[in-house]
This record gives sequence, structure tokens and C-alpha cells, in this order.
Amino acid sequence: MTLAQVLISGSFESKEKSSQHILLKFRSTLGIINSIKTNQRPPLLTTEFTLLEHLQNSITKPNPLRNNSIHHHRQTPFQFETTITFLSLFIQKNMPPFSQSGPLSVAFAHNNHKFDNPKHHSSTNVVAIDVGGQLFQTTKQTLTLAGSNTLFSNLFSSYDQIPFIDRDPDLFSILLSVLRTGNFPSKAKSFDIQDIISEAQFYGIDHLLVQAHSNPSQFDAFNLEKSTILPLSGRDLPSVIATSPYGSAHVAHGSKITSFDWSLRRKSTILTPFTAIDSLLSLSSNVVAAGATDFSGLQIINLDMGSVVQSLNWENMTRSSSTVQAIGTSPEFLFTSFESGRRNSNSIMVYDINDGFRVVSEIARNEIFGADLDSAIPSTKLNWVPNLNLLMASGSHSGPSGVSGNIKFWDIRSGDVVWEIKEKSDCFSDITVSDTLSAVFKIGVNSGDVSYIDFRHIDSDNSWKSLGDTKKIVKGKKEGLGCKIQSNGNQVFCSKEGELEVWSEVFMGGSNERVFRKNLLGRTKDLGGNRVTNLGFSGNKMFVTRKDQQSVEVWESSRRGF
Repeated sequence: MTLAQVLISGSFESKEKSSQHILLKFRSTLGIINSIKTNQRPPLLTTEFTLLEHLQNSITKPNPLRNNSIHHHRQTPFQFETTITFLSLFIQKNMPPFSQSGPLSVAFAHNNHKFDNPKHHSSTNVVAIDVGGQLFQTTKQTLTLAGSNTLFSNLFSSYDQIPFIDRDPDLFSILLSVLRTGNFPSKAKSFDIQDIISEAQFYGIDHLLVQAHSNPSQFDAFNLEKSTILPLSGRDLPSVIATSPYGSAHVAHGSKITSFDWSLRRKSTILTPFTAIDSLLSLSSNVVAAGATDFSGLQIINLDMGSVVQSLNWENMTRSSSTVQAIGTSPEFLFTSFESGRRNSNSIMVYDINDGFRVVSEIARNEIFGADLDSAIPSTKLNWVPNLNLLMASGSHSGPSGVSGNIKFWDIRSGDVVWEIKEKSDCFSDITVSDTLSAVFKIGVNSGDVSYIDFRHIDSDNSWKSLGDTKKIVKGKKEGLGCKIQSNGNQVFCSKEGELEVWSEVFMGGSNERVFRKNLLGRTKDLGGNRVTNLGFSGNKMFVTRKDQQSVEVWESSRRGF
């Protein structure tokens, strides 16, 4: 847009426009004039300079006998528009391009105005911005939400004129809405997400898009539906998923790890030294911990570099190699379950995440002698329970008498077991813990039932309570084999063959018994499919992999955005 077009677009179109809006437009024009004079542009001719003075006086000196409406100024709106048009044509013809029509950061860097400029309206909280010829008004508090190292932080610098940003006003309106509400407006679905990301990077607020687009508060289990299929390269099937808090995911398939960013538009794949990866945990946006039951040591991998940056190992009394059975994490520690290569010992190592993975302690060490079956079971799942400040370590073993296992809650400071559950009759096929619901949940391998133990009654009763109707166990039949269970927020998600279901607590007045209700996930078109092999949650998304499918399903809550 040319300078003349910008000025003409700022002319007054109807009497319904407020005097404040018109004065803001006029101050922008005066700012151009002042910039021309301040930056030593060619001197104006006497007649044109007289015209500018006349224009300024006619607008800024209202009739003292009338109110401050624009319609009571000395010039009528039609006369004002004519004058502005003539002035803009003159500036366009005789003056070089306006010095501050480039990026806003550059303009502010050369601005000599100070905060104490008496001409700046420092007493008001309203800030006006001209983006691509369209005027926007917001508050200083809204712009503060962008952060201190963004272009918006410079808008607090005093200005005699409205700052101009030569960018797309439609995209800017979306970003301003994100600043105001923390969410994408409905009109955002009309744009490509990559265009919005690029625009946000220009202003330095792309980090806010991550929270707006993948905010966990937007997760609605009862409104989930299959939204996207993420294909994986190569021929290997996905073995494990690792998610980060805001919508990104890492998927292990064969010896490769494929990463998807929060927008699910950027995809990258790296090769690892593994033949196949069995355990994967996201430590940051670009660092993961990976292990396998047939590969020695836990590998810390930088995904940007595509290489192992550190290897963590454990040795038993015979100093044999060790393989990784499970990985877990807390805000401070990384937990790794190791088993010796000869399978005659196992242990859980605790590392400090914030201190170069320094060894903090070793717990649950077992040296197996004879037929001590309980000691022979390594922990195959590690879950941190923040409210209890305990680590839940669980493992199971299939033998001639069926499947047996144990669940232990460890105090990592003392290295002691504070609570233990031994599984024999209907051992867990899969298990999870919910800090929000204060309970541990399992799917019975024989019955397929979903059951729980309440942490609030942990000392008085260690028996499992079924969430639904208890099924009769049929000898030799394993209804829960291969089923998955995972907690997210205040709900528990389960897979049984190809179906997905969610359990939610229902509060019943006057009853001490906890009540849970089941709902099937998805619309009719989403039901069924191959057996679910992995469940993962990140932000407002659920990630699902299925047997014999070389892809990842993304489930999202139906919303007005993308």
C-alpha cells in the first residue's frame, strides 16, 4: 500500500465515527509530517507548509463554544478529506518513503522519544497500532502478556504518532485475539496454521501459539474425535510414543524416532543405534531418553543433532551389561529400571535431570538366588505420584501357574517400600496411577475388568474395587490381554481390542462409595479398528497407535479452531 493510500484510507467516512478515532488517525498523519521534518527531508514549499499549519489548526483548535466533536471543528469532514487527499499526494510526489514504515523494532530502535514525553498520552491505558493501514486499539496489559523480549514490549515507548507495522492486518487480528483470550478465534480456521506461525515469529510471540493451540484446558474427553492421521516413514510399526506437555509427540518405530511438533506440520526422523526401541520418554522439546530390552544402557538422544549425547549404565555384582525395562520421570529426577544381561539381577536407578544426570541413588536392587520369583520380576512400568511423593514401580511375570506380579511404592529418599500389592488371582495386564483421582487403576489380565484402589484408604483396604460390573473369570481365557490403560487429568482411558472408553467419576450426594461411569470415545465413524497398542496424551490431543498400522492417530476435541 502506498503512503497516499494509507492516508486516504484514514479519511473520515461517516459522521458516526467517534472524535477519538478521527483524532488518532490525524495524529498518525501529523506523525508522518513530524518525521519528515525531524529526519531532515527536503524542505516543504511555503504554500504547502502553510497548508499543513492550517490543517493542524483546523483540527486541533475546536470552537470553544461547542463540544469536542469532530463535526464542530472548523473544517467539515468533506473539507478535511479533501485536504488530506491533497496532502498525501503532495508527500508521495515530493518526499522519500516514510522512514518508519519498516519493521516496528527498527523504527523503535531509532526513536528518540522518552517515556516522560508530555505529548504522549501516558495517563491512558489504551494503545493504538496501525498494522498494514488498519487501526487496532488494545490495552498495555494485553501487550504485556506477549513478554518482555517481543516487538509489543516496545509499544510502551512514547510516541507522538501511532506506530505503523507493515504486516498483514488479518493475521495480526488473530494474534491480538490470542493475547486477549489465550485461545484462537473461530476465524483462524480460514488461515493456514503455518502462515500464523510465521507471523507470530515476526512479532516474537510464537511461544504463545503453542499454549493457545494445544492448551490442556481445551481437552474434552466427551468431545474427542479422530482428526488426523500421521504417517510414518519406512516399514517398521510404531512401538512406543513419548509426548510433551503441549501437543508435540515422538514416535519410535524400528530403529527410528519420528518427531511431530505442536502444530503437527513439522516432521523429522532420525536413526538410532537400537534395533528396536521399547522405552521412550520426552525430557524436553528436543531431548529424549530411549532404551530397549536387547540393548545395553539408557541413551540420552538429542533429536536436533540426531545423535546420542550421553549413555547411562548400571552394573551388577558380576559387572555384566544391563538392559532397560522402563523409564519414568518427575520434575527433578529420571528413573530407570535395569535388568542384567543374564537376567539374574535388577535395580532402579535415580538420576538428577538438572545436574547432568548425576546418580542420586539406587533403589529396589535384587540379586536373584534360587527360585525367588518375586525378586526375578523387574519393574516394567514406573510412575511418579506427586501428591504422595512416591515412585510406583510395577512388574509382572507369566509362569506355569498364570500371571503374577507386584506393585511397590518407593520412598526414593529413604530407599524403602512404603506400600506393596502382590498380584496373583487377576494380575494386571496394564496399570496406571492418577494423582488427580488419588487412586491406582488396572485392567485385569483374566477378567478384563477395570479396577482401582483408593489412596485415601490405603492402610485399611488393599483390595481392588471394580469400576463396573464384575465379570466372571473364565478359566484359561485372558480377556484383558493386550489391553491398555492410561490416566489423563481426572479421567481414565482404556482400550479393549479396537474400542476406546473413558471412565469418569460421578459424585453422589450422601454416599461414601466412589462411583465411576463409562463412555465410549469417538463418533460412529471412529469406532472399531485394530487393537490399540499405545495411548499418549499431550496438550489437548490424544495419540493412538494400532496393531499392523504404520501411522499415528490424533484425536482432538471438536472446536472452532483448526
